[in-house]
Amino acid sequence: MMFLLALSPILWLVVALAIIKMSPWKACVIALIISLAAGMGVWSMETQYAIEAVLEGLALACWPILLVIVAAIFTYNLVLHTKAMDTIKDMLTSVSHDRRVLILLIAWGFGGFLEGMAGFGTAIAVPAGMLAGIGINPILSVSVCLIANSVPTAYGSIGIPLVTLANVTSMDPVQLATYTSLQLGVLTLLCPWLIVIVTGGSMKALKGMTTLCLAAGLSFFLPELALSMFVGPELAVVAGAIATMGTIVVMAKKFPVDDPEYAMPSQAETKIDSSKAITACMPFILIFIFLLMTSKLVPPINAALMTIKSSVPIYTGEGGAPYTFVWVNTPGVLIMIAAFLGGFKQGAGFNEMLGVLGKTVNGLKFTMVTIIAVIATAKVMGYSGMTGQIADTAVAATGTAYPAIAAFLGSVGTYITGSATSSCVLFGKLQVIASQAIGAPESVQAWVAAANATGACAGKMISPLSIAIGSAAIGVQGADSQLLAFAVKFYIPFVIFMGAVVYFGQVLIG
Repeated sequence: MMFLLALSPILWLVVALAIIKMSPWKACVIALIISLAAGMGVWSMETQYAIEAVLEGLALACWPILLVIVAAIFTYNLVLHTKAMDTIKDMLTSVSHDRRVLILLIAWGFGGFLEGMAGFGTAIAVPAGMLAGIGINPILSVSVCLIANSVPTAYGSIGIPLVTLANVTSMDPVQLATYTSLQLGVLTLLCPWLIVIVTGGSMKALKGMTTLCLAAGLSFFLPELALSMFVGPELAVVAGAIATMGTIVVMAKKFPVDDPEYAMPSQAETKIDSSKAITACMPFILIFIFLLMTSKLVPPINAALMTIKSSVPIYTGEGGAPYTFVWVNTPGVLIMIAAFLGGFKQGAGFNEMLGVLGKTVNGLKFTMVTIIAVIATAKVMGYSGMTGQIADTAVAATGTAYPAIAAFLGSVGTYITGSATSSCVLFGKLQVIASQAIGAPESVQAWVAAANATGACAGKMISPLSIAIGSAAIGVQGADSQLLAFAVKFYIPFVIFMGAVVYFGQVLIG
């Protein structure tokens, strides 16, 4: 009975979002109320501590999570506003006349780049719309984007799911990012092959594409792993996506694939000089430079900027610690500066950009409420003891086999909320408590926590939100059930494989 009461906010979210189809922000606010009622009424959480837990959740939601999300989506919207996205689209579609190559470049490469830079559906909506726009079957366009968007999800919006996971678990983000890259390694390498097979409808589609698929997987995985190990989660997928796009372009030009069965209709090609191309990509280039220069790879800058911070005691109960606001060296601030500078380069005026920013904030208002409510709920559940109760029950049911279901829990969180970030908030601390309960060393605790982010990647494929975004992007009514049936075929082996990787991989990590 105590287990069900502890799980009540999450059970409510399942019912509200999956069955009743309630708006996410309303469902999450009610989940917060349920967590407060259970925490105070059943676990005897004092009113003062309950309020402080909510306030700490609010602080974490606003700085840095919502700041990053607003900045990332603002950058994307600004590039749309200045028409720079049209230039980027023209550059991508001029690479090859083989639809397998174009789908790999746009869904896998550019989609991964958009996930790393903006996330929140852009990596499905934009590539799917582009593919449908150049003549690819609309349902196929979304299907390949759902696959392509799976493994980069843990690093979406400048790594915010893993940054959040590090915050809620008090673990090193570099360690979590590294473990996530390792857990996803095989699937990252396989993704290009799956995309091409789905594109052609059979294994025959790999004819003439095996070298390109191998290169596309390796060029994504290796930079992602390197950035994860030496910098952290913020730029890992961005670096991988840039490398894989460059690799696909070079190989398509040097070793063109020419199979009439997969030939695209001839389209008028637009000549784009290097200056115009750089201007179109300027906001993204600046983001990459700023985040790299302020990372731990440049110790003098990183150390100097990290001193500009404030520590504020918010939750004063047992287990609480002062919350630290890093005012300058935080991705949201750096992305915002890069976006404004890039916008100036593209010819946008300051007031014009403020207008785009205002529309961005207005468009995200319900997302903001959702994230604040989810994080506040997780804080209340954690401090009251509800999360500990869930973890104890999960460990009692699975024993030392618990790591095998860690990724599945992460996928459930993303299926419910549509967000890897929210999944990490809901279950991140639980993963750590559960791994502590089975006596796992600290390295394995981090490994199991990272499994929440890798599981979130699987959940993103079948999330009703992802599928709805994809359907909207191609303008096909009633495609949701067809897309869900497609995605489930990949979700099931994905999450089973991840369970095996996490379970057996803990031996090596430990």
